[in-house]
Amino acid sequence: MSTARVTRTALTGGWTLEPGAAGRFPEHVRAHGPIPATVPGTVHTDLLAARLIDDPYLDDNERTQGWIGAADWTYRHELRWRPDGSDRQELLFQGIDTAAAITLNGHLLGTTRNMHRSHRFDVTGLLRAGANELTVAFTSSIRAADAASVEIGYRPHTNHHPYNAIRKMACAFGWDWGIDTSTCGLWRPVVLETWSVAALSELRVAGIVRDGVPTAVVNAAVERTAGGAGLALRVTLAGRETVHPLTGEQATIELAVPDAALWWPRGHGDPALHDLRVELLHDGEILDAQERRIGFRTVELQTEPDEHGTPFRIAVNGEVVLIRGANWIPDDAFPHRVDRARYAHRLDQAEFARINLLRVWGGGIYEQEDFYAECDARGILTWQDFLFACAAYAEEEPLWPEIEAEAREAVARLGAHPSLVLFNGNNENLWGRQEWGWDAGLDGRTWGERYYYELLPAIVAELAPHVAYTPGSPFNPAREERQNDPVHGTVHIWDVWNEKDYRHYRDYRPRFVAEFGWQGPPTWATLTESISDDPLTPESPGMLVHQKAARGNTKLTNGLLPHLKLPRDMRDWHWAMSLNQAAAVRTGIEWFRSLTPLCAGTVVWQLNDCWPVTSWAAVDGYGRRKPLLYALRQAHADRLLTIQPDGDGLVLTAVNDTAEPWRGTLTLERRRYDGTVPATETARLDIPARGTARHACGPRLALPGDAAGELLVATFSGARAHWFFTDYRDSALHAPETEVTAERTPDGWAVTIRAATLVRDLVLLADALDPDAVAEDGLVTLLPGESVTIAVRGAVDARPDAFAAPPVLRSANDLVAAQP
Repeated sequence: MSTARVTRTALTGGWTLEPGAAGRFPEHVRAHGPIPATVPGTVHTDLLAARLIDDPYLDDNERTQGWIGAADWTYRHELRWRPDGSDRQELLFQGIDTAAAITLNGHLLGTTRNMHRSHRFDVTGLLRAGANELTVAFTSSIRAADAASVEIGYRPHTNHHPYNAIRKMACAFGWDWGIDTSTCGLWRPVVLETWSVAALSELRVAGIVRDGVPTAVVNAAVERTAGGAGLALRVTLAGRETVHPLTGEQATIELAVPDAALWWPRGHGDPALHDLRVELLHDGEILDAQERRIGFRTVELQTEPDEHGTPFRIAVNGEVVLIRGANWIPDDAFPHRVDRARYAHRLDQAEFARINLLRVWGGGIYEQEDFYAECDARGILTWQDFLFACAAYAEEEPLWPEIEAEAREAVARLGAHPSLVLFNGNNENLWGRQEWGWDAGLDGRTWGERYYYELLPAIVAELAPHVAYTPGSPFNPAREERQNDPVHGTVHIWDVWNEKDYRHYRDYRPRFVAEFGWQGPPTWATLTESISDDPLTPESPGMLVHQKAARGNTKLTNGLLPHLKLPRDMRDWHWAMSLNQAAAVRTGIEWFRSLTPLCAGTVVWQLNDCWPVTSWAAVDGYGRRKPLLYALRQAHADRLLTIQPDGDGLVLTAVNDTAEPWRGTLTLERRRYDGTVPATETARLDIPARGTARHACGPRLALPGDAAGELLVATFSGARAHWFFTDYRDSALHAPETEVTAERTPDGWAVTIRAATLVRDLVLLADALDPDAVAEDGLVTLLPGESVTIAVRGAVDARPDAFAAPPVLRSANDLVAAQP
């Protein structure tokens, strides 16, 4: 019968929003009446669309709109239904944020308290022909978290709300880079499903390699109405098909595809994907069907102790992948606004920065399918934290069953993606338990240990054994030992940003760096679009609202002064802080990569932002490239030359992260800023695939005659490295002497800069001309007589001479020459 086939209808239109039972609502909101609502959506974005509030991201609106998150809200929908002959009708809420009661025609379907899982309600017999009233009444997340914290007992946490008491995106309550919205809403789709006989209730698929043979593993669960004989599952993949009779409620089917290509990460091969389709049949007729794109690969986490401590290496298909990664946070404080195109754009920027792994941080969300699908197609590895961050979590009711349900759903859903190579139990909670003084606040209460060492690894082993697991980050496999130990496993390095100069990254010889970073402001276009301060200064009111880090501006200043004097002009301040962020992270990555293979990877904090803010991101909250993104591209080069201090000398390290040997003649020159060469030497280097080579620089090169006016230049097979003997501020850099020409191209400009003098870290801040303009290169150092051509997309209405000077053309020279 045709009526037996599962139908799924998204309930997108016809929703309204209104003030709930509790809250202090402005009169214009109460007087408005029902507010048109969007599903998926949130209260804030609905109020914004109705022009009842200003943009939460602007100026001090975060504070003035605090009443929204402190209030209750109710969503209503007139669900019109025509009986279709189905035996079963169900409402599927794919994401409810967070504490809510759902009623249909006055009948309570249930209550929710978890943003991170779906909720399904059987409404068979409750739906009426014609109009049905569906209501979702939200309790304020702030009040829900406060009440839950008392109910389950206080647990230590960062920030000002007890986000660890309920299952809501932690950073929705604010973070040291995030806005506090505490919003609520139906943030993922609501779907009416109707069916007869049977339907697929869960589908888990994985592409594994067993005994050298690519094999699809399909685990399907089926829900039936009465009867349901004659059911079968048909699996098709890569031109192969198998039909499996179904006698129970679940089945496991394996389909070998010997000639299928393996899935490889970026830089190691093609990320081959294959279309898989699973159909639920009843007497040969299709009742239900789902599709997945899978890849075949193996993953191994190598943590066997060695003579240096405990490594942390990720191997895919038997090959160790040297990780050049970045941490990923929700790309919008209102995550429902992030669609496939936005994910794709952000991942384009990740690829531009030569990133091969993104870590989805545990204070955010399990991202939408589109994120992981984009990573699958691009060969970008993903590391998924379970959603626990910087806090202790109760292991008792009501959290435990919610967390178990959430984790099972997430693992079942995400395990299909070949890019996912690691599930991680939490962010910083093992370290926090040891070193953040939690014991007094816990007073003997549970803190989450059983989640990380028992529940979560058991779920991963059951539902996604092809994905690796770690209990936390930072992580030391020796459970009772110090968890943030650079010698063992993964480390988070935050004392440098918080307390020291960035040169102290070189004090570390870590095995794997899972977090480190340096702050910088957003681009000038983003800054001025989101803050209307007059005058705009580093400490004007709006700037402070958009700086969430504790003592953030003080740390920016203290981190700048060893390298540059503090500018008095706001434009210069902005450029100096942007440059310092890029220089700091470039210094760290190049140092850690120079330790290859001792250090097997870095995951910089962070790629992206969720709103316009001064932060550690390389891409700001409006999606614009900061200078840091160019630094990441340089430091993540497949073939990297880097010069590092070694005692009283200097050592050049060549890192070859390609599948081919890297051979040639290395040329080292000690150069004066005027271009003359007092000393030079050459050496033959032969670097194996995925290998490194080191060359100690002779004393004639490592010891300058005039430190302020000299640098060391290394060239090798198309790669170059510079070593400056002094910091920017102590150098003899002069105002740049450049000749700039700009020629029109189909989508913008080709800007050629020829240097008559040494120009250090030159950029084109194209957003100063056009908010949407993008320069395709940056942080370029030019020796006297050299030139570079930088493509600029956008700014089509600019004058050619606009590229020739500040605020567009900037370099370190500008800041040094301007020093008093």
